Amino acid sequence: MKNDKRITDSLLVQKHQQLASQKKIGEIRSGIKDLKIVRSENLNKIDDLESEIDAMLSAEGIVFDEALHIEGAGIDSLTKVDEDKIYFENKISALDSVVGNIDDWDSYIFSIKAYTRRNNVDLNVDPFQVLMTESQRIDINKRIQDELTYKKASCDKYDYMLAGTCGMIAGLIDIVFVGTPKQGILGKKTDEAVDGAVKQFAKVLGWKGPKADRDPTASAIGFLEGKFKVNYDQTHTYKSGKMGTDGLVKNLYPGNHHVKSLAHSPDLIGLFFSILNQFNNTSTFVSDGKLVTIDTETFELNGGNFIAKIFAGFCNWFGHLLSDVAGSSGARGNESRGSGIPMPFYSLLQFLEVGEFGKHRDSFAKVSVKVFEQGYDFRHGVALAIPVLISELLTRVCWAFKQRFYHRQDWINCVPSAAVPELRRMLLVSHGTLCLVDGVDAGIKSGGDVVQFMLRANILAWARLGTVATKEVISLYKAGSLDIDAANEYLDREYEKMIGKNNNQLF
Repeated sequence: MKNDKRITDSLLVQKHQQLASQKKIGEIRSGIKDLKIVRSENLNKIDDLESEIDAMLSAEGIVFDEALHIEGAGIDSLTKVDEDKIYFENKISALDSVVGNIDDWDSYIFSIKAYTRRNNVDLNVDPFQVLMTESQRIDINKRIQDELTYKKASCDKYDYMLAGTCGMIAGLIDIVFVGTPKQGILGKKTDEAVDGAVKQFAKVLGWKGPKADRDPTASAIGFLEGKFKVNYDQTHTYKSGKMGTDGLVKNLYPGNHHVKSLAHSPDLIGLFFSILNQFNNTSTFVSDGKLVTIDTETFELNGGNFIAKIFAGFCNWFGHLLSDVAGSSGARGNESRGSGIPMPFYSLLQFLEVGEFGKHRDSFAKVSVKVFEQGYDFRHGVALAIPVLISELLTRVCWAFKQRFYHRQDWINCVPSAAVPELRRMLLVSHGTLCLVDGVDAGIKSGGDVVQFMLRANILAWARLGTVATKEVISLYKAGSLDIDAANEYLDREYEKMIGKNNNQLF
């Protein structure tokens, strides 16, 4: 904000100089005009004097037969002007200047302030009122109103029909091909894809393949587990030492320790706690809705300085996640799917110690852990993302084609940006339909069991619905007011154009 004020102050001073220069040019032109008038009058007087002299000479009979030669001092005496008798009338003052030899920004700003004091320039006025003409202000206000303000959607019946159809298609795909963990067709495909990614990552780091009669995925996981060891991988409540928490973390066992340990979360929260735990030789868990931190065995991060240790901690965190995303080597070796890592931010659900569900009257936090224990992990999250992506893409494509072929818009105006009010409303309807189909299916098939309901629910679809619904509510509430995000995007685009233009001129 301080730099913005300095820039506007500089522009206001430049505008004052421009106006002062224009005024001074007007004064000079007026002075030149006056000089021309005086000169013309003087020439006329000289002509009159010459005529009078000629008449007087003729009347006296004086005739000059020889040329009169005036040389030397005579000429000087005739042309000499007494400077003491010269005076100025309506003298034009010089323009005030801002800068002289100034090489830095602070000195320039100091000169700006001095100029404003000398010339009584008001820097508290609205710069746009001063710097722009009336027509420019009208144009920019219209552009802001058209492009940079929140608007209500003006959807027709076809928009709603298309959006509802897209959501229905995505919902049917979710019901038929995703279903519950370990059972859906897409779920099995994503499990295989994750297994393949783990093996490829292990190969890049030097894994030579499985030994005879050993599962390839289990072998790759074991290789990564040995390469990316961490100090926060405790798996039991009552064990002591490296694998236990001495009873500090309740209900901890190998099937849920990835969700209870915050450092295993594949998001910024997981990265933060992973590096924190690696630096402090601690482990951070969630137990009964509270953070629990335990001391661990001494753990030494690689790296000769702080930055190197941070980088090593990040690499260790990422590599360890890859070793856990497809389950542990022991579980996969026993032909089990294994317990993967949670979806991003899923671990935060453990802080919601609210409600009483099921015959055991479990809180929502405990229900979320039970759901994870039954396979609702990152791999299943990849499968859940497919119907959401289909709903999103289908809706955007339908909107773009409707704009092109129904409304006859140019392709350049058919870019499916979420900032378009009609598209935003269509996305709300599409994802709402997907969630409606998903919720009805989960409610019917779960039989009232909250764990089964969550296993069948598409949490990513509900999260996406929440984001588009929030945007729609904000746009309705702020209709007609400035959209700061849209304004910032516009300014960023204009800035990039300016930088690109300057670079082209330089090179």
